[in-house]
Amino acid sequence: MTTPNSIDAVQEMLADTGYVCGRALATVVFLSLRLGRPLFLEGEAGVGKTEIAKALAASLGRRLIRLQCYEGLDASSAVYEWNFPAQMVAIRTAEVTEGTDRETLTDELFSDRFLIRRPLLEAMSPQVDGPPVLLIDELDRTDEPFEAFLLEALSDFQVTIPEIGTIRAPEPPIVILTSNRTREVHDALKRRCLYHWVDYPQFDREVEILTARAPEVAETLSHQIVAFVQALRTEDIFKKPGVAETIDWAKCLLALDVIDLSPEVISDTLGAILKYQDDIQKLQGSEAKRILDDAKAQVTAA
Repeated sequence: MTTPNSIDAVQEMLADTGYVCGRALATVVFLSLRLGRPLFLEGEAGVGKTEIAKALAASLGRRLIRLQCYEGLDASSAVYEWNFPAQMVAIRTAEVTEGTDRETLTDELFSDRFLIRRPLLEAMSPQVDGPPVLLIDELDRTDEPFEAFLLEALSDFQVTIPEIGTIRAPEPPIVILTSNRTREVHDALKRRCLYHWVDYPQFDREVEILTARAPEVAETLSHQIVAFVQALRTEDIFKKPGVAETIDWAKCLLALDVIDLSPEVISDTLGAILKYQDDIQKLQGSEAKRILDDAKAQVTAA
């Protein structure tokens, strides 16, 4: 599929995959595609940053290549490594085979045959369906040296393998970087990207998202779920639930054949939306009932 030619087309394209987004987000996605610029998305966990890349890959018919970041990730782990066990087998074989000289063996050992392509190198390699979507997920988990490496790699869309040389992408991949903002990412990297803060959606938008991702849930229950989760985000808790938790909770309630929220149901299923025991304890008993009553009042008023 060709890239969309308008902001409205981006919204429609993403909606076809079940991803509902506002015009501001659709605009920055459109510009990223049109200008060939990496897109840097920040926001709380569970608001749909990673899903953008998945939706883009699905809607454009492109391969999704994901680099999951973690503490200690270095350039070699992100780009390539040599298949050491296979190289050792080749060396042992050469030792018992006559006519294999050292130079030929060295060239063979450091050839594409023994090269293991990690996400960054894979994203810069030719793809049958066109440039892939490269998702660099949770960049804030890495450190500054890796950021500096990315700065160069994303500027020229090329990487260097000492034994082979420089490999440059025939066409730049579609790059999506995400951060949960557990630390600040350096300005130099942000300047190479278009930027968007992905916030929690408003009530109507979150209901629309829930309807798209869990259409089996009844309308009344969907409104109750969203109203309760949004009220929960205003409480003094350690980890506020994201849209992902809203969807997970709705599917749990659907599996339990729940048709109306009650304090008892909430108490039994809090683990679907809250991931810390201290937060769950705060919501036990009367607190859950208070928030539920407020949420139902909001739904009735609407």
